[in-house]
Amino acid sequence: MNITDVRVSMVEDKAKKLRAFVAIVIDDCFFVSDIKIIEGEKGLFLSMPSKRRRDGTFKDVAHPINTETRKMMENVIFAKYRENQEAREAKESAETAAPPPETPPAPEA
Repeated sequence: MNITDVRVSMVEDKAKKLRAFVAIVIDDCFFVSDIKIIEGEKGLFLSMPSKRRRDGTFKDVAHPINTETRKMMENVIFAKYRENQEAREAKESAETAAPPPETPPAPEA
């Protein structure tokens, strides 16, 4: 199994623990969306797509069934997340470092 595409949608709300939504394509033929990247007490972790049951609990609707597959998914998804995060930080620092637009000199009287 290969993850052939990863799409990360960053979340701006720093007050909450949700950092991004992720969609992946497996072997160019199977699409999984609504994976979440969450900031936990021990660092980032993946939350698989889930559905709320009638009793209010949540049940995963798609998830890896072994540790090896979970680790592979985490490595690929977190690498793409870090890439997006670095690009966003670089863009933000470039915007704050840019000098303000020059004001033309006032006409002499």
